[in-house]
Amino acid sequence: MPPSAPPIFRLYLMRHAQAGWALPGQKDFDRTLDETGFAQAEIIADMAADRGFRPDKVLCSTARRCRDTAEALRRAMGEDLEIEYTDALYAGPTAVYTDFIEAWQDARALMLVGHNPMIDELMQALLGETGAANAIPTGYPCAGFAVIDIDQTASARASVPGRLVAFLAP
Repeated sequence: MPPSAPPIFRLYLMRHAQAGWALPGQKDFDRTLDETGFAQAEIIADMAADRGFRPDKVLCSTARRCRDTAEALRRAMGEDLEIEYTDALYAGPTAVYTDFIEAWQDARALMLVGHNPMIDELMQALLGETGAANAIPTGYPCAGFAVIDIDQTASARASVPGRLVAFLAP
């Protein structure tokens, strides 16, 4: 009997949709999506849901623009979509994103909704610079949605090459 294939871990990476500039006195953290960004979030969320892309769990930055983006996902994928908000995805470096991937043992499909440059750097780490550049030659766009399969155990998820399954962009 041939050996069984290693389990597939599916990672969804989504950068928040386009946000407006900070208003006078407004913190970067509180910037909301602009009109284009709300439309981008809805379009990408609907495209993802139509293709059957649905994570077991969503980890989302607590920044307003990321929360707005995640809510579009909930509307498209179902009210039961589990979203957990964490400050670490707003303030932390790319290593924080990889730590979440490696720590999330009970999800077969995990989504991170966060910020650049961390999302872009994480995609490069998982696909290699050439693979990432081929997929997104001008950099990770607002509302970009990557679907990456990783053929490994949870403890090695963020350190092994992934395979890009799909990339959705507005």
